[in-house]
Amino acid sequence: MSTTPPVLAAELAQAWADIQRHHPELPDLAAPESLIGESSSACGAELSFERLLHEAVHGIAAARGVRDTSRAGRYHNRRFLAIAEEMGLDHPEEPHASSGFSLVTLNPEARRRYRPTIERLQRALKAHTVATAADTKRSFRGPAARHGSSGGGVRVKAVCDCGRNVRVVPSVLAQAPIVCGGCGKPFRIPETVGAVG
Repeated sequence: MSTTPPVLAAELAQAWADIQRHHPELPDLAAPESLIGESSSACGAELSFERLLHEAVHGIAAARGVRDTSRAGRYHNRRFLAIAEEMGLDHPEEPHASSGFSLVTLNPEARRRYRPTIERLQRALKAHTVATAADTKRSFRGPAARHGSSGGGVRVKAVCDCGRNVRVVPSVLAQAPIVCGGCGKPFRIPETVGAVG
C-alpha cells in the first residue's frame, strides 16, 4: 500500500462516501487532503474515522442550514449533538465548558456498521504515519512537519466571497479548488496589499 498523501486522501474520500451511503444529504467532501495531519482544530481530535464522522455532522448541519456551533466554531451546541446522535455518535451527559458537545464517540451500532471502513482507514493512517515519520527523519520540512502536517509548509488563510476562511498549505490549494460549502465558490489566497506609509 502506498503511503503518499494522495492515497490517504483517496481513503478519506472513500470513507466519506461510505458515510454518504447511510446519510445521502451529506455534501461531498471538497478537499479530503485538508484533513490530513490536521491534529489541532476546533474539534480538538486527531484524524480518525470518529473525527471524520464528526466533520460529517458539520456537513449535514450546513446542508440543513443549522447553526451547530458558536464561539468561532469552538462550542458545539445541542443542534450539533442532535445530528451527531442521528449519525451514531454519543456524548457524555454534560457539555464541556468551552467546547460543548464536541467530544463525541462512536456508539456500538455505528462501530459495527462502519467496521470495514474504520479498519481500512486505520491501515491507511498507520501507513501514512510511518511514511511521514521516516521522511521527517531524513529531511527538514519546516515547522508544519513537526506538528504532523502532510503539507510540509506554513498554512495561510484562504477566503471565499462570502467571508468564510480556512487555513491551508498553498501547494494543497494549488492542486485543486477547495470549494466553500456556504456559497459554493472556491477559496483563494487574498492579494497582499502593501502598507501605506
